[in-house]
Amino acid sequence: MKINASLVNHDSNILIVDDTVENLTLLARMLKDCGYIARPVPNGRLALQAARGEKPDLILLDITMPEMDGFEVCRQMKKDPILRDIPVLFISALTQTIEKVKAFEAGGVDYISKPFQFEEVKARVETHLHLHKLQLSLEDQVERQVKEIVELQMGMIFGLAKLAEARDSDTGRHLERIQILCRRFSEELRKNPRFADQIDDQFCDMIFHASPLHDIGKVAIEDCILLKPGELTAEEFEKMKLHTIIGASTLEEVQNRFPNNDFLNMGIQIARWHHEKWNGSGYPDGLIGEMIPLCARIMAIVDVYDAVRSKRVYKDPIPHEEACKIILRERGTHFDPAIIDVFVQLQDELEHIWRN
Repeated sequence: MKINASLVNHDSNILIVDDTVENLTLLARMLKDCGYIARPVPNGRLALQAARGEKPDLILLDITMPEMDGFEVCRQMKKDPILRDIPVLFISALTQTIEKVKAFEAGGVDYISKPFQFEEVKARVETHLHLHKLQLSLEDQVERQVKEIVELQMGMIFGLAKLAEARDSDTGRHLERIQILCRRFSEELRKNPRFADQIDDQFCDMIFHASPLHDIGKVAIEDCILLKPGELTAEEFEKMKLHTIIGASTLEEVQNRFPNNDFLNMGIQIARWHHEKWNGSGYPDGLIGEMIPLCARIMAIVDVYDAVRSKRVYKDPIPHEEACKIILRERGTHFDPAIIDVFVQLQDELEHIWRN
């Protein structure tokens, strides 16, 4: 293999692990002469400490050592999310095929037999550093491309939600506000042990991006109902309630093409159930308590707060203090009491977010 000099950094950090002082000294001196940073350690325990303290670019690892052999050192490194991508080259006097197989099974990328020729060691070190840097470069490129695609998709989804919202000229920055508020509620709820196994970083990111889909079904509601300046009749209200089912059904059609997509799953839950109530009196399915998905319970309180604060064709805006009183009265009836507790904690922040 021809090595690309731009990808082989001779300042690379190489950890050498061997309980034989002569081997450590020889390898360290030879690698330093080649311009590498060589870090010799005499046992597996110190090797793990050294690797975690300063991540090496490559490891030369002996097998036969006291306390912890090279196989175990390699296995522990491969279990560590920070260390598992480091290439490990076993260098050992063990020459039986079964030992070499065990080395690769433990996660090694190469095996050098002792007594070694340094030209061979040098060539294999350069090759695996080169391959590792190529892999990291490719992973970075893929990650950037995936990020660009995801951002484009999220932008298109938000744009579609904006189109649905645009029919009501009084909603202002409704979607932007609910995104921020949904994330903040999720972040605070995460601190409650009751929700520790339900809310993680991914949940907080997904609810931020999925929350604008909550009223996507309103695109199918007639203007004479959606934009009616007065109170809806019972018949009109029944038609209005259909936006939850229409929105969820539309997203389910997309989900049929992309099954097991967590983002779509959350979008469907929010669209269908953000008008459910804690006591079961909501719509469209009359779900009670924790039968309502957590993302929809969060969306419910955020949506009501923002709607109460906003001007609509059928009402004037309501000040923050009065909006808070309205929501607090619905603890345990409309809203999950635990989410109301977070609402109380965030009252001042909600006012700041809404005004900005």
